[in-house]
Amino acid sequence: MSTYEAAGVDIAAGERAVDLMKSKVARSRRPEVVDDASGFAGLFDASALLRYERPLLATSTDGVGTKVMIAQQYGKHDTIGIDLVGMVLDDLVVCGAEPLFMTDYIACGKVVPERVAEIVGGVAEGCRLAGAALVGGETAEHPGAMGPDEYDLAGAGTGVVEASAMLGPALVQEGDVVLGLASSGVHSNGYSLVRHVLREASLSLDAVLPELGRPLGEELLEPTRIYSLDCLELARGTAGVHAFAHITGGGIEGNLSRSLPGHLDALLDRSSWTPPPIFGVLAGHGRVAQKDMDRTFNLGVGMAAIVAPDSADAAIRLLGERGLPAWVLGEVVPGTGQARYR
Repeated sequence: MSTYEAAGVDIAAGERAVDLMKSKVARSRRPEVVDDASGFAGLFDASALLRYERPLLATSTDGVGTKVMIAQQYGKHDTIGIDLVGMVLDDLVVCGAEPLFMTDYIACGKVVPERVAEIVGGVAEGCRLAGAALVGGETAEHPGAMGPDEYDLAGAGTGVVEASAMLGPALVQEGDVVLGLASSGVHSNGYSLVRHVLREASLSLDAVLPELGRPLGEELLEPTRIYSLDCLELARGTAGVHAFAHITGGGIEGNLSRSLPGHLDALLDRSSWTPPPIFGVLAGHGRVAQKDMDRTFNLGVGMAAIVAPDSADAAIRLLGERGLPAWVLGEVVPGTGQARYR
């Protein structure tokens, strides 16, 4: 006799996972969230947008790539959801949008309720850190397509920005200052190269390297820093904020170039900061050339801000008071729309 359970799908386990995650999701709630008794949709009170003259909705979607494989191998699942939020909602804030809400999707070979609850708990915590609500999601069991310990996750977020307050390349001017905002580590990009280095150098995730002072797995699973509230506070509290750039796949040069107009360059000073030790570990053990490090990793700069020169000191001070290290990374000069090192 064939049943859904015999095919590998455990409906009861899915229901238990939902029960376990409810209290975690509740921590991300915003006043605008409206309960839907059916649970089929997440509802958000759009009357909150009436305070805007011309509200522009911003949306983004992403995943966390092969970092999930490190989480699965190391057996730590409570922070990968924070990574997902960083990848999705920090893209929204680049144009000045306030993140409003997010949904997630988890596919797994086997629903283990406690593990799913840990993953979703991380998403909810990330949403709380970003000031957004986790209004819904889906967990799907894919037996046969994925192993019992395998999973992947993705998400989508929505934000809003006043049209007249939108940030971007059109505001950037010659003489502007580029600020580097510190990353918490590797974040969620470049993990295919990370895993290649681990294999080539026969490095164990349990290895405690002297440069790091903790297991390599812990370092690689350090959650992505969430910049949303810091960037919004900077844009609201400091005159002269012109643009942001979320430093993800493509590195500093590739992502910062996207926030420049075609007639200006960002000239960066590599000596202005020291990348966190994990990047030296990866480069050294993997014999990774500098050009590959540059175009793969954030190298310690998770977000960049482009501000007017007379606003730079105030911006650095404001971010420092919020516990986010920032420094002058470079300057905007005539060019062809590229970010480049001196």
